[in-house]
Amino acid sequence: MENTEKKATNNKFKYILGALILIGVIYGGYKYFHSLAHETTDDPQIEKNMNPIIPRVTGYVTKVFVKDNDFVKKGDTLFIIEDKDYQVRVEEANAALISAQGSLEVSKADISGAQANISVSEANFSSAGGNIESAKIRANRANNDFVRYQNLYKNKSITKQQFEQAEAAKLEADNEVKILQQQQKASNYQKSIAASRSNVSSKQTEVAAANIKRAQAVLDAAKLNLGYTVVTASIDGQVSKINIQPGQLVSPGQSLFYIINNAEAWVIANFKETQLSKMVIGQKVGIHVDAYPDYEFQGTITSFSPATGARFSLLPPDNATGNFVKTIQRLPVKINLDKENDPKKVENLRPGMNVDVDVHLK
Repeated sequence: MENTEKKATNNKFKYILGALILIGVIYGGYKYFHSLAHETTDDPQIEKNMNPIIPRVTGYVTKVFVKDNDFVKKGDTLFIIEDKDYQVRVEEANAALISAQGSLEVSKADISGAQANISVSEANFSSAGGNIESAKIRANRANNDFVRYQNLYKNKSITKQQFEQAEAAKLEADNEVKILQQQQKASNYQKSIAASRSNVSSKQTEVAAANIKRAQAVLDAAKLNLGYTVVTASIDGQVSKINIQPGQLVSPGQSLFYIINNAEAWVIANFKETQLSKMVIGQKVGIHVDAYPDYEFQGTITSFSPATGARFSLLPPDNATGNFVKTIQRLPVKINLDKENDPKKVENLRPGMNVDVDVHLK
């Protein structure tokens, strides 16, 4: 009886052991044949666009409009920086622009005045030229009369008074020519001065026009900085933890928090270098997210990193010392999620989530 029971027990053990061996062989065969057409890794993570919120101007925060994990739309106001200093700069720049515009108008008026003086001087010069010609004719006549009267006086044909009158007329005519010639020279000199002033005014006008452009640029920059005191969302998404509060001083280049774009997601999978021989861009990928164990996301390989992950670390390995121990490196591979996936589930994915990927090689 005991022998019979022992035999029965031994048979059960044999059956169980045989079943386990069979299951192991079947599983091993499945994994072997699966590995011929698939590559898997358990070192991928979900990634999304994380837009950093960085102020462009310095100032104290006056009001914050969002809280941790809020959803925002593009253009929504996130927070406001105190703008009194920037309003003053706008007013100063506007005053400088008005002053520059006034200087331009003054320069234009100076040019107009100088050109008017040139016209007057040219008219006076032309008029003096005509008067000189008339005066020369009169002087020539007076000189001829003087010569004739001089001969008559020598012959006692005229009185001394008549001779002196002719002599006075000659001197008066000669002086008139000299005076008119001097007036003509003065008109020409005034014309030269007016022309010089016009040139100077033209240069001043150019400088004033340049000052206007400069003042306008300063005003535009001041208005731009004033606008930067209102910080808005650049994309639709969900904000991260808010690390600012009213009264806090913020500066340009300071990353305050993030807006995560939930509409688009992808996977960065770190494959061993020994797994890459059969992987190419365009291959389909099955993606299993730990948060959704009953749903398989579909994706496509879109790119391979130009270097291993170790090369992009803060302290990349240096094997020049000779202390080299060969270790298998991992290469980041980007996998985009296909549009056929459930959009709601894609939105619920979060950067940093762990996933398992299965690349279909065939």
